[in-house]
Amino acid sequence: MDSSRLVVVLLLSCLCVELVPANQVGVCIRNCAQCKKMFGAYFEGQLCADTCLKFKGKLIPDCEDVASIGPFLNRID
Repeated sequence: MDSSRLVVVLLLSCLCVELVPANQVGVCIRNCAQCKKMFGAYFEGQLCADTCLKFKGKLIPDCEDVASIGPFLNRID
């Protein structure tokens, strides 16, 4: 599944859950998609988006902050 389709599916899922603040989760997922575009195969976009949902948008990834995206980076050998 490409990253833009993933973003749409996850955003729609978030809107269905009343307890999840859609704006925070939306920002989180958009940032995941942006990082996926920047880092390509080196970035685990699905894991990032799943984490957005799990933590209800409280952990916002920043593509320029290695500490915030470190768990979603991988090495391609």
